[in-house]
Amino acid sequence: MSDRHEHGHSPTDAHAPIGLEDGESAVWSRRAAALQAVLAEKGVISNDEVRATIEDWEAKTPAQGARVVARAWVDPDFKARLLANGKQAVRDLLGIDTGTTELVALENTDQVHHVVVCTLCSCYPRAVLGLPPAWYKSLAYRSRTIANPRSVLREFGMQLDPSVEVQVVDSTADIRYLVIPRRPAGTEGMTEEQLAELVTRDSMIGVARAREAVGSRQ
Repeated sequence: MSDRHEHGHSPTDAHAPIGLEDGESAVWSRRAAALQAVLAEKGVISNDEVRATIEDWEAKTPAQGARVVARAWVDPDFKARLLANGKQAVRDLLGIDTGTTELVALENTDQVHHVVVCTLCSCYPRAVLGLPPAWYKSLAYRSRTIANPRSVLREFGMQLDPSVEVQVVDSTADIRYLVIPRRPAGTEGMTEEQLAELVTRDSMIGVARAREAVGSRQ
């Protein structure tokens, strides 16, 4: 068993609780507002255009990613295409273009568990998951997930067997990751739409499992 991550960034805090630090959100909000004001003043982009873009992004939700995962669970050919070229597979299924950003899908199994982080900022597959949660952007999550992923996963309620290898993948401006969680037991007779309801945002980041099917718990 080995826990590893894909990029060599040094953790800065191994003990802070997961969550958005006090004042961090306000700082970024002020910076964004100041930048928007300058761009509007120079005629680069209008406030209406900014508002429309924000509304467009807010309309994107994890339900889109859930559709991708559910299709991968029921369609081996689609899953193979998704793992080979996530960007193209998502475009074929949902008609979503991620632009210049690559989308890499990673499958969790009983041997390997993937968890996604962005150690430098908050790179996130917004095209299929919508806006990132506050804790994903926090310094505590970004640093501690690299330093001790199992501890962070336990805080999210996920206890992995010691034999499972944990792989932490670091998002960048060019590459975003989508985790395909393990399909819950007892779901063999469920439709693709029913399966999509079991897929949560956190399970596609890798900090949680997919929901259990009703009646499947022993």
